[in-house]
Amino acid sequence: MKESSGRLVIATRNAHKTQEIREMVGDRFEVVDATAFAELGPVEETGRTFLENARLKALAVSSRVGGIVLADDSGLEVDALGGEPGVHSSSYGGEEGNHARNNARLMAEMEGRAERSARFRCVMVLAEGGAELAHFDGAVEGRILVGPRGEGGFGYDPLFAPEGHDESFAELGSEVKNSLSHRGRALARVIVWLAENR
Repeated sequence: MKESSGRLVIATRNAHKTQEIREMVGDRFEVVDATAFAELGPVEETGRTFLENARLKALAVSSRVGGIVLADDSGLEVDALGGEPGVHSSSYGGEEGNHARNNARLMAEMEGRAERSARFRCVMVLAEGGAELAHFDGAVEGRILVGPRGEGGFGYDPLFAPEGHDESFAELGSEVKNSLSHRGRALARVIVWLAENR
C-alpha cells in the first residue's frame, strides 16, 4: 500500500472499535476517532437500518471535521429472535453500551432455544465534506453459545462462535477475529476503495 494518505476519522467514541479498525488499516492513514474532537457531540441514531444509522453519523461528522470520515453501524441478528437485537444491539439490555446487560438479556432470551443461528452485520459509510462517498457491508454467520466464553473482544463476542469454529470471537484473538468478522469484511472493501480512489 501507499504511504500515509492523510487522516481517516472514525465516527465513534468506542475505543475497541477504533483499535480494530486501526489494526486493519495499518499505516496508510492516520486513524483518529471522535474523541479527538471536543466540539463533536453525539449523533442521534434514528435510522431503522444499519445503513441509515451509518449514513447519519458519517454525514454529520464529515460536515464538522476535515478528512475522510468512516462511520459504521453494526449489530447482531439472531434468527430465533426475528433478527433482534439488530440496530438495537448496543442498548438491548436497557442501557446504551452496557455489554454485561446486553449479554445477560441475550442469554435469557435464548434460554432453551434449539435454533441458535445468528450473524454479525456491519455497514460502513465513507463521507467527506458532508457528502457520502460510498458505502460497504459485511457479515459473518455463526451461532449463539449457551454461555459466554473467553476474555478478548467486546460486546457480544463471548457469546458468538463464527461458522467453522468452536471458539467464540472472544477466544479467537484479534488477528483471527479481524480476518473473519463482519467489520473486517466491510473494512476490506473500504480499503480497496480507498486504494483505488485516494
